[in-house]
Amino acid sequence: MKRKQFCEISPFTYRLSTEKEILKRHVQDLLRRPHFAKERTKESLPVVVYRHNSLIRRRLGNVNMQLQENKATNLALAVTHIDGLLIRPGETFSVWRQVGRATKRKGYKEGLTIAKGQPSQGIGGGLCQLSNLIHWLVLHSELTITEHHHHDGLDLFPDFGRQVPFGTGTSISYNYIDYRVKNETANTYQLRLWVDGEYLCGEMRAQEQQPHTFHIHAENEYFSREGGVVYRNGEVYRDIIDRVSGQHLDSQLIRTNHARVMYDCPEEVVRSS
Repeated sequence: MKRKQFCEISPFTYRLSTEKEILKRHVQDLLRRPHFAKERTKESLPVVVYRHNSLIRRRLGNVNMQLQENKATNLALAVTHIDGLLIRPGETFSVWRQVGRATKRKGYKEGLTIAKGQPSQGIGGGLCQLSNLIHWLVLHSELTITEHHHHDGLDLFPDFGRQVPFGTGTSISYNYIDYRVKNETANTYQLRLWVDGEYLCGEMRAQEQQPHTFHIHAENEYFSREGGVVYRNGEVYRDIIDRVSGQHLDSQLIRTNHARVMYDCPEEVVRSS
């Protein structure tokens, strides 16, 4: 029998382990002293780099829709801490540095979370949708991703109105599982985020035009059965295009998916190994 890790013994030891990781991240930031972006302005920078809207309330398997309603509340609270943020040359953007810890006292509610590869719930649940949107905007910019976590190779729910390739999501948990990007360009960028009741809306803006545009797309997508387990496979590429000439300059493989499917997948779409 596999020996349990300390964090798996009980909810109390799990909480202790979590608090240890939170403290460790605080200490790391104190020692490394990254130059975090912190200035926000109500004035939008002139250039729209990319914009995207993400549906807030989605039917995800048998997940309680009240958790989706609570997620809407959580997103509306969180975006107020990021909207208008300027990311100047040399600065690093951190989701948790801006949003802070999501607590009941601050008005956050129980929303959908992922724990040990399974749907769960917790205060502030659903904020991964915020980091997902930001990541999608960043992929269309010249910003450099310095910290990005995936959902451990799991495909948890069937597609529901998917607009972006599978595998481009993010996983976050205060504060040691973060999403961070650094501005290594001479341009200043800005995040504009808001909710309109139905959608989480975002824009990546900049002071000047970028030299490139970007196109993210999936290739070689299929489901396979391996040893009785169904997996979702595919590759996600980022095409780099010269803004002026329209010339395709490069294609970067940014993600290879081999994710265990956690829902009933129609047999007719599954390849046998």
